[in-house]
Amino acid sequence: MERALTTPAPKNTTAPRNTDGAYAYLDLLAREASAVEFEGPILQARAAGADSATLEELERAKVAALQVRAVLRRRAKREAELSALFDTASDLAGLRDLDAVLEAIVHRARQLLATDIAYMTLNDPERGDTYMRVTDGSISASFRRLRLPMGAGLGGLVAQSGTPYNTADYFADPRFRHTNTIDVAVHEEGLVAILGVPLRLGTQVIGVLFAANRSARPFVQEEVALLCSLAAHAAVAIDTARLLQETRAALAELSEANTLIRAHSESIERAADAHDRMTGLVLRGGGVEDVAAVVTEVLGGRLTVLDDEGRPLVGESGDLDTGVFDAAQSSRALGRTVKRGDAYVASVDVGAAPLCTLVLRTDHPVSDTDQRILERAAIVTALLLLFRRSVAEAEGRVRGELLDDLVSRPELRGLDDRARRLGVDLGAPHVLVVARHDGQRERGAFWASSQATLAHGLATARGDEVVLLLPGDRPGALARRVAAELSASLGRPATAGAAPASGPVTAVASAYQEALRCAGALVALGRTGDGASAEELGFVGLLVGERREVSGFLSGALGPVLDYDARRGTALVKTLSSYFGTGGSLSRTAEALHIHVNTVTQRLDRVGQLLGEDWQEPERALEIQLALRLHRLRTHMPDA
Repeated sequence: MERALTTPAPKNTTAPRNTDGAYAYLDLLAREASAVEFEGPILQARAAGADSATLEELERAKVAALQVRAVLRRRAKREAELSALFDTASDLAGLRDLDAVLEAIVHRARQLLATDIAYMTLNDPERGDTYMRVTDGSISASFRRLRLPMGAGLGGLVAQSGTPYNTADYFADPRFRHTNTIDVAVHEEGLVAILGVPLRLGTQVIGVLFAANRSARPFVQEEVALLCSLAAHAAVAIDTARLLQETRAALAELSEANTLIRAHSESIERAADAHDRMTGLVLRGGGVEDVAAVVTEVLGGRLTVLDDEGRPLVGESGDLDTGVFDAAQSSRALGRTVKRGDAYVASVDVGAAPLCTLVLRTDHPVSDTDQRILERAAIVTALLLLFRRSVAEAEGRVRGELLDDLVSRPELRGLDDRARRLGVDLGAPHVLVVARHDGQRERGAFWASSQATLAHGLATARGDEVVLLLPGDRPGALARRVAAELSASLGRPATAGAAPASGPVTAVASAYQEALRCAGALVALGRTGDGASAEELGFVGLLVGERREVSGFLSGALGPVLDYDARRGTALVKTLSSYFGTGGSLSRTAEALHIHVNTVTQRLDRVGQLLGEDWQEPERALEIQLALRLHRLRTHMPDA
């Protein structure tokens, strides 16, 4: 029984496991130690004298740990790849700059595949080849400018076939069609191993994404798949950018078209509004000035309206150059607005004769539609001028017929009533003017009719003369004004005689004859282009004047001397008579008057002060002598 109690327990036939070695490898895995460090536990056990079973167990643990380490590293790498793909997708979602996105993709491809260089080429449909688009890690300028023919080199083959290709040693690989241009660029860049995958949009290949090393290196299938994923993202980025660019271009075109349509619509509305306003002006009896105001309000700038002779109806013409008139001629020939410098010119003619010209000067360009407004304004202005001319001609004919009857048939009944219907009061003071000219008869008649209408008088044309009956009481001044203005209108001299035509209707006929003789006398005296009344013609007026105004002649020739003698009791008139009677001799005048010669000289000096320094000129002296004789006759014949 004692032996039973001391019997030892049976031995465990299974060898104990080396748990310390397993924990060591777990620690190495946790520390992400290098593969070399996984030999450490075996070396330590062998140094400690571990048996073969223990060493075998540690070897199995090392192999298992290295396998786990490889799996973890592949998963980490896959996680990094997925993270890069996710970042790329995120970049695409916020795509703003295509270049930046493509550079990021190429840079990630280089990092993930751990290559020396990554780059991307795109196909050029117009040239039928492929060109370098983005590079990362490149050192050769010629490589960055490289263009590859379709089918040439690795990249050309990928672009043509749409299939990934890779080579561990490009120059030693006979699968590719080598060209000197490509080989030189690849050699200059120092590339050896190259992987290229296609950029696809559906079935279409648009380019190639590359990863390359400057030393021999095989590319595994996982790397090819990763680069294909990045290429797919790059293709999406390119297509998205293309769609965005097309969308932006379409939006820009739509915006531009909308702007043009809006501007065109506004121009049409502005033109329609201007046309309606100008039409309304015509219907309301507006004038050329009103049309010009509409044009400047709508188009801006400064507007000058010229008549058929180039004279301004509205605005100033002093700063217009001769080129404007050439442009007006071109405008009439083309029927459109002509631009000359900063001026836009629209001109209208009737029967090949210019009628009016509109000159718009502005600092900003005038659109075609706005030029049509200027052309419509020119047409409306021409219509107003034609209408005004027609009305003036019609009224002129009526007024002319009345004046003809007053001049040639004053005995007709109802002349007063006809004049009143035309707004002419024959009982008020009037002046009848006869203007002789050698100019255009129609133009002279039109000018006279216009003047008569403006002054509420009458006018008619009789051969080479125009006759006007105008309100007023200053025949001489009115004759000179008519002569000057008619000469300017015709561009050649017009000579006007005038006579007062107040009193009965028959006074008009008498005034006509006197004014006609005055005009003839002015021509005979060499005063063509001048105007005067009978009273202003001196002694000649006694011959042509209807009333033989002796008093008026005496007053004009001797009035100041007669008044001086009357006021002071002097004998200046007597001294003048003796002076002219003795042939202008001072001594004989002194003897005849029984006064000293100095006294005669003093009296004659006084006469010069009263009559003017030219009183001894031949024509003036003749008038004075005639006036002295008439004065002497009137002294002896009070009724003369």
